[in-house]
Amino acid sequence: MLSRTADCLYWMARYTERAENTARMLDVNHQTSLLPQPEEFLEQSWRKLLTISKLEDAFMGKYDVVSRENVLDFMIYETSNPSSIVSCLFAARENARVIRGKITSEVWETQNTTWLELQRILEARNQADPSRLLEWVKHRCHLFRGVMHGTMLKNEAFYFMNIGTLLERADNTARILETKYEDQASLKALRPENKSDEEAGVDFFDFYHWAALLRSVSAFEIYRQIYSDQVIPKKVAQLLIFNKQMPRSLVSCVNELIPLISEIKNQQSKEIERLLGKLKASLDYSDIDEVFSQGLDEFIDQFLERINHIADEFSSAYLIPLAVA
Repeated sequence: MLSRTADCLYWMARYTERAENTARMLDVNHQTSLLPQPEEFLEQSWRKLLTISKLEDAFMGKYDVVSRENVLDFMIYETSNPSSIVSCLFAARENARVIRGKITSEVWETQNTTWLELQRILEARNQADPSRLLEWVKHRCHLFRGVMHGTMLKNEAFYFMNIGTLLERADNTARILETKYEDQASLKALRPENKSDEEAGVDFFDFYHWAALLRSVSAFEIYRQIYSDQVIPKKVAQLLIFNKQMPRSLVSCVNELIPLISEIKNQQSKEIERLLGKLKASLDYSDIDEVFSQGLDEFIDQFLERINHIADEFSSAYLIPLAVA
């Protein structure tokens, strides 16, 4: 397969996954921001959304204040932000247009219809309900993935699309877990020292904090099914890191990537297989107690460094070099 074709397939799927992940995070943050909470924590929770995507500097170059309205505008509509929902859906549609001959008409029509419907939404953006818009984005991305799995041949094109989806998903889950864990530490720092947990409302905020994290990856109901228990940080981390049945867990993403790489082997893929194998082994032979003993933030930093190195190696082996693209 030509590098340009592979590049378009990979980024079409990756941008679609990014749009969905952004919609998930924004929707959960929007819903939880409506709850009574300290003003400092409210601002910090919106700032953390920018931190997840490494967009804080770009945001502050355009806006003076970190607020719900400004962050929603920047992360949904701002075309100068390459990770905004509008930018991602446009990039996904453009990549689909370039390689229409390699995807089914249903996949193309799904991407194209999403973009055309978005234009109508943008015309009435001042009256748009953020929750309804974000729910629509998630629905359209789910539809794309369902159509892809239901109509595409299980060939190289399908494999490149899945690899793009899984690399983006693993990166996003890790960033959400790390950032939300830092949020909890910040919330505890805001608690008045002369008040008990109950008086300060920490238990209340802890529950909604971790429930929001689970909902941002569609895992709240799954957590309840598995643990039938109150939401506990260590169990949340265990679910999102080590549960092989959880589709957005780190170990699930890595396990699904390995056979996909073997399907598109070339002379440069051996290094990617080696890196994935080492990452899989480190997850298989670790447990949640070891992670918390090491420090969750340190563990996630190491995972992000490794998964992004794998993505870079994959780009070098199969896709168009950035300097050429």
